[in-house]
Amino acid sequence: MTIGFEHNEKTADLLARLRAFMAEHIYPNEKLYYQQKTEGDRWAHIPLVDELKAKAKAAGLWNLFLPESRHGAGLTNLEYAPLCEEMGRVHFSPQVFNCQAPDTGNMETLERFGTEEHKARWLEPMLDGKMRSSFVMTEPAVASSDATNIQSSIVRDGDEYVINGRKWWISGIGERDCQILIFMGKTDPTAEKHKQQSMILIPRDTPGITVVRPMTLFGYDDAPHGHMEMIFENVRVPASNLLLGEGRGFEIAQARLGPGRIHHCMRQIGMAERALEAMCRRVKERVAFGKPLAEQGVIVERIANSRIMIDQARLLTLHAAHKMDTVGNKAAKAEIGMIKVAAPNMACQVIDWAIQAHGAAGLSQDFFLAEYYAHARKIRFADGPDEVHRHQIGRSELAKYS
Repeated sequence: MTIGFEHNEKTADLLARLRAFMAEHIYPNEKLYYQQKTEGDRWAHIPLVDELKAKAKAAGLWNLFLPESRHGAGLTNLEYAPLCEEMGRVHFSPQVFNCQAPDTGNMETLERFGTEEHKARWLEPMLDGKMRSSFVMTEPAVASSDATNIQSSIVRDGDEYVINGRKWWISGIGERDCQILIFMGKTDPTAEKHKQQSMILIPRDTPGITVVRPMTLFGYDDAPHGHMEMIFENVRVPASNLLLGEGRGFEIAQARLGPGRIHHCMRQIGMAERALEAMCRRVKERVAFGKPLAEQGVIVERIANSRIMIDQARLLTLHAAHKMDTVGNKAAKAEIGMIKVAAPNMACQVIDWAIQAHGAAGLSQDFFLAEYYAHARKIRFADGPDEVHRHQIGRSELAKYS
């Protein structure tokens, strides 16, 4: 299988426009973003983001991840990869283009599995950038890397379902525009192992939902987005809010997580690329022991290894994207798992070397590197930890020798 290395005309045009937008509106406003984030209520709207979203929509840089059927750019995974990478270079920029997690995965879920009523009520406002969402799966009381462990209950009661459970690391709940949750829990604990779980839509303002606290990630609470611990106590929603049917939760999860995993990897490559750029600039201007850091052997070696690792991860990502486009997400399961392990580990290492090259400044708020490292390390858990993916990849490889 050969992947073309040149972007097609459509992708090249969008990439050029996206880079121009980033240069004009995103990079110059990074300090303003964090300034507005710390002023007043940290969980309030950030005015800059709303302003930039309007500009991005007017520029036609909007919903790039979705097909044209729902106002998207109609791109394949392979075509979207360089655009997602570019957006990943600045932590907050994906939301400017309405391409942020977990909303992308939730929009794709509603597009594929929601009813026309669900789409009208929730998908259309999300596509328009007027509504945010959350995906509610992980639980503190069990090892959620094995999703069959999830204990939260979804119980039928007449024309309603009653939901109970405790969840944590629920991304996006802090957003004031978050109005819909996709919740995963058990509808039938006695069913076959992978048919016990279901997914259901819960409006954010439904009685019985309590936010316990924002979780911190190496000290970052990621306001105004947030990663919350939550309690659901006798939360009632219409039975029509169940997606696809009882016992179909794993089926939906696999469809949702494939694109979500590779999008994470695309953004990780963008973060690592920017970290390498910062490292190169820093070592060219700093002097230690009588010569620039750029002339120190260990620094040169780390820069070389960074370039090798980034390009390896990018090529593996493109390979996985190509396979998803040509044979489907299920057939590309091993490739998706491989990149999900490779890209975050690569990003962690490259960002770590960049921090080291910056000295104590690399640990500070004066540079983006400490925050990038925290988020890169987080992605080694998001949508499945390294160990689960490695186990599945290893089993798949061993199966060839049966």
